[in-house]
Amino acid sequence: MTTPFPFTAVVGQDDLRLALLLNAVSPAVGGVLVRGEKGTAKSTAVRALSALLPEVPVVPGCRFSCDPAQPDPACPDGPHEPGNGTARPARMVELPVGASEDRLVGALDIERALAEGVKAFEPGLLADAHRGILYVDEVNLLHDHLVDLLLDAAAMGASYVEREGVSVRHAAKFLLVGTMNPEEGELRPQLLDRFGLTVEVAASREPDQRVEVVRRRLAYDDDPAGFVGRWADEEASVRQRIVAARELLPSVRLGDGALRQIAATCAAFEVDGMRADIVMARTATALAAWAGRTDVLAEDVRQAALLALPHRRRRNPFDAPGLDEDRLDQTLEEFSGEDDEDPGPDGPGGGGGQPAPDAGPQDGDTGARPEAGEGGEPQPSGAGEQQPVRAAEPFRTKVLSVPGIGEGAAGRRSRARTEHGRTTGARRPQGALTKLHLAATVQAAAPHQRARGRSGRGLVVRRDDLRQAAREGREGNLVLFVVDASGSMAARQRMSAVKGAVLSLLLDAYQRRDKVGLVTFRGSAADVALPPTSSVDAAAARLESLPTGGRTPLAAGLLKAHDVLRVERLRDPARRALLVVVTDGRATGGPEPVALAGRAARLFAAEGVASVVVDCESGPVRLGLAGQLAGELGGTAVTLDELRADSIAGLVKDVQRRAA
Repeated sequence: MTTPFPFTAVVGQDDLRLALLLNAVSPAVGGVLVRGEKGTAKSTAVRALSALLPEVPVVPGCRFSCDPAQPDPACPDGPHEPGNGTARPARMVELPVGASEDRLVGALDIERALAEGVKAFEPGLLADAHRGILYVDEVNLLHDHLVDLLLDAAAMGASYVEREGVSVRHAAKFLLVGTMNPEEGELRPQLLDRFGLTVEVAASREPDQRVEVVRRRLAYDDDPAGFVGRWADEEASVRQRIVAARELLPSVRLGDGALRQIAATCAAFEVDGMRADIVMARTATALAAWAGRTDVLAEDVRQAALLALPHRRRRNPFDAPGLDEDRLDQTLEEFSGEDDEDPGPDGPGGGGGQPAPDAGPQDGDTGARPEAGEGGEPQPSGAGEQQPVRAAEPFRTKVLSVPGIGEGAAGRRSRARTEHGRTTGARRPQGALTKLHLAATVQAAAPHQRARGRSGRGLVVRRDDLRQAAREGREGNLVLFVVDASGSMAARQRMSAVKGAVLSLLLDAYQRRDKVGLVTFRGSAADVALPPTSSVDAAAARLESLPTGGRTPLAAGLLKAHDVLRVERLRDPARRALLVVVTDGRATGGPEPVALAGRAARLFAAEGVASVVVDCESGPVRLGLAGQLAGELGGTAVTLDELRADSIAGLVKDVQRRAA
């Protein structure tokens, strides 16, 4: 078994360590979401925490880790008589990104359930994590329905399995910790809200601290046991402090003054719902217990706000988490009470610990787009580069979907065969059976009952009789944007409207769990501004800084997009693509630019790639070049006005009819 890196040997990352320790003191805080770039000790710190947790007394032989002092009366392995149990270390259970629903919540032996009528239940990871830690690395890449299941279990403290008339419930109380790299995509805001605390981590820019990180890591790799032994005293000290804080926690007093500060802070920052208030109250109480106090002070409320509120202030997917600390201090001072005048202890891990100087963007820093440059008149083809202009306000767009039925990753855009959705038929299972089609199974087994010697009322079922339910749901697609940034698109109002439309489509892609990519073309070439990624906010950032000017190499843009799709098909063959070309349809530069663009467009039509051309041509005289391009692509053209969800154009029907 691998010896974990000592928690106390982690260099820096004070906020991360404090958030993990607060959850160890009070699991009711609700878990931790750790956001940060790769290589910042996120996983190392989480795995190290399990060694600090006190041993857990369990009922001998219980697969669900029941507490012998208070056994779960509904335990599937019960009932258990209260009494002495055996102690074991607290578990840290890892949920892999590719886990199935059965692996998470447990699986039923369908064959025994049908033939013998018994509840043969095999516990999943939620049962293994009971009274321990459930760690989800790259939680933002986990399928949405799995995230929903584990967050529901974390909120209720129990897991419910309801399948084919068989019901199982068991306790599932655990410390939930998720880590993610925001560059690979964000969690939905409603899922962010379910994590009690969020911490932003980044690698130190101080050379001395980086040297110490490398020194300790090399020493650990050379002799893990010896390195852990050198930190044994520090580990034991923190372990004892956790136990003492847990014992003190019920005695901590959350006064009316602190409650008013919590409520005023949540109101001042306009967070939705009441979960933030509750989490802040629990976090402030845990901070006081961790500091060895029985009263919650203003500094505890401040630190609780810095940990519990930043991720709850996002108003749209393109807003960066953050908190205006000056405004926070102003609110706390305004609602300060006499019971909060005691300064209390300071120091690493103590209540009221200070955030890192680069803890994140301020409240006003929401990724505002730069102002447009001077000069809003249209520039002729071949004009020089212009400054990026600000995007217009995004709007709700019509649903663009890929025709046919796919088998890609779960999402919300196009029809697909999935594990979740409405049942459309039955098939023989490929691998483990996950969704039984009962009627089809009975129909397959019925003709063989006499040959199998059936004598009683029970149905004799063999594994070959089992049928998997075929279900239809929705998948996420790869939405590849090809944006014309040439001089013909460079008028201030026109390019602002174009960027607003693309931003609206990016917001729609975020909501529908798509991957996105961005190809731009201008001057004499095309560039991949953003390779296919799940991080739509990265695409939005590239869009904001997009300069314009020069000729219109339309063919180069289409050929570059064709290369991107070809490579992506090799990486993710099940994910279908939707090409969105944003242009006025003009093609200039080089020999026969219009003919070359037509030949490039026909490559997509020959491969059956679903496509939409967003026609950006404006003015009283229109050449209709975007419509011609759409015809070459085998797709449909839509104006900026028709792209809005409240327009009367039948956009989805047009896309499907032309692709049929």
